[in-house]
Amino acid sequence: MPKIETRDGTELYVKDWGSGRPVILLHGWPLSADSWDDQAVAIADAGMRAIAYDRRGFGRSDQPWSGYDYDTLADDLADVIAATGAEDATVVGFSMGGGEVARYMSRHGGKGLRQAGLIASVVPYMLKTADNPDGTPQDVFEGMTKGMKADRAKFFADFFKSFFGVSLLDHSVSQEMVDNAWTVAMTAGLKPTLACAAAFATTDFRPDLAAFSVPTLIIHGTADKTVPIDAAGRAAAKGIAQSTLIEYEGAPHGLFATHKERFTADLLAFLRG
Repeated sequence: MPKIETRDGTELYVKDWGSGRPVILLHGWPLSADSWDDQAVAIADAGMRAIAYDRRGFGRSDQPWSGYDYDTLADDLADVIAATGAEDATVVGFSMGGGEVARYMSRHGGKGLRQAGLIASVVPYMLKTADNPDGTPQDVFEGMTKGMKADRAKFFADFFKSFFGVSLLDHSVSQEMVDNAWTVAMTAGLKPTLACAAAFATTDFRPDLAAFSVPTLIIHGTADKTVPIDAAGRAAAKGIAQSTLIEYEGAPHGLFATHKERFTADLLAFLRG
């Protein structure tokens, strides 16, 4: 099943590896399902079924003009679950993907799920407001938009250094890893890239937290500069009843690569629990 068609006719590229209890993996912005490959192989090797798909507008999926709001993205997730026949599933969202998990919980009642995971996730609310003082100021997001419109290639070259915590003294991943992320990001359409950035920057998931009715694993790095932990992982853990928060001391946003072995082990332990 290389592609499935959503309710509005958008085709999504789906990777379906292994057999057994399904684990659905939602990638972050502006990457693709391939960012989950290390964990997907481990999940399949552990006797489970790893399902990962490219979000609309990214990777090998269609690039429609519209549909980059979280209601539509949650509907896409529901359509993937239905098309793959995934039942008694775990759904895990990284970064932007965490928002799709939250909105699926509230909009679709968490149908068919037994567990959830929020990894370096944007949930519950990224934007700094009077009632969300730990959020990111609006001018930061405006600067991102300006940078992408002016020179998207240069913007992402700088973005992924922060994403993976790379500096002159800290080479947390190889240059080839950074270069690959840049290449994947540049395959996404400009419209979906901008629209999804606006969606994760401004969507308030705090009302969705009460809809989490399953055990939820939250993993977040304390040095995450892309999605700072106070307004994200720690706030989500306070608002989700059956959640377990694991903080990775000193980890940046892209912990699926920088802390690959630990993260994969923690994820498998949760799935087996």
